[in-house]
Amino acid sequence: MKNEYDFSKGERGKYADRFTKSTNVVLLEPDIAKAFPDSASVNNELRALINQEKANHNKD
Repeated sequence: MKNEYDFSKGERGKYADRFTKSTNVVLLEPDIAKAFPDSASVNNELRALINQEKANHNKD
């Protein structure tokens, strides 16, 4: 980090709470990440799983 950066008046974690409320980050294991190259593919599969569970639940 360059010496001219002045963080003396900075506040650690000032925006951390707002960030955690506005995002949902999930870490995938490497083998899973290979199967799902982007957010859209993960979301599509999770929606399909949710719909399948709902359909199975309605059969009971």
